[in-house]
Amino acid sequence: MDLPFDGAISRYYEDEAPDEVRKTIREGDDKDILDPTYPYDRWMKKKDYEAEMDALQLELVRMQHDIRQSGKRVVVVFEGRDASGKGGTIKRVRENLNPRGARVVALSKPTETEASQWYFQRYIEHLPSAGEIVLFDRSWYNRGVVEKVFGFCSDADRERFFRQLPEFEDMLVSEGITFLKLWLNVGRAEQLRRFLAREKDPLKQWKLSLIDVEGLKKWDDYSAAIRETLDRSHSAVAPWTVIRSDDKYRARLAAIRALLGRIDYAGKGDVAAPDPKVCGGPDIWHG
Repeated sequence: MDLPFDGAISRYYEDEAPDEVRKTIREGDDKDILDPTYPYDRWMKKKDYEAEMDALQLELVRMQHDIRQSGKRVVVVFEGRDASGKGGTIKRVRENLNPRGARVVALSKPTETEASQWYFQRYIEHLPSAGEIVLFDRSWYNRGVVEKVFGFCSDADRERFFRQLPEFEDMLVSEGITFLKLWLNVGRAEQLRRFLAREKDPLKQWKLSLIDVEGLKKWDDYSAAIRETLDRSHSAVAPWTVIRSDDKYRARLAAIRALLGRIDYAGKGDVAAPDPKVCGGPDIWHG
């Protein structure tokens, strides 16, 4: 079987990854948590996860019904390193919702025309109408992190982004949009383990890109850019919710609980708050 990018991820694991990362991956089994700072040693049990997920997805359906009836507008931004679990979490949020009222926005590289526009312009086109939920799989925060790390924007462009960002997000909230920002945080060994699994799985190889491959070598650059972005974009009006996602089960449950907790809706059940050991503000982010 041909591996994407000629097996570049496997070569990185064998030849360039830090010795401690290689050792951790080699010695851990599938459900071991590889990051020693994570508050649990193992993934939660699947039967417990499924029972909680079933109950939460019923709440999501109730929430969407109320949003459609009341005309509320909801935006959820999902950010995080590659392989942090954004796509899987979005799938669990949306899989039982009416797709006509719950859209996923995953924009590709800007076109030549879009690159000449105001930076936020192409995102504005995807904001929700009355009764809609929009889930951004990556967002305008590309400028804060990915574009910085790979030199896709100038320092002046990035500073302009940070100057304009608070007012832009303030406008969303003052317009009446319920706005939630989720940052999924994955450890270095776990990220590489997920990339290695994708590389070998023909059904998931499409998820890999050259940016992923090159990004493995830029862990520290990513960490610095993420830390700065969280510090400069966390506000009372638009705070970050950080979710430690080394255990995908706990991360998905925490993300859905965070969303349900943000919105008042008719028929709302007794929804527990997210696990504070894995979900909190930027102070729990771990680079």
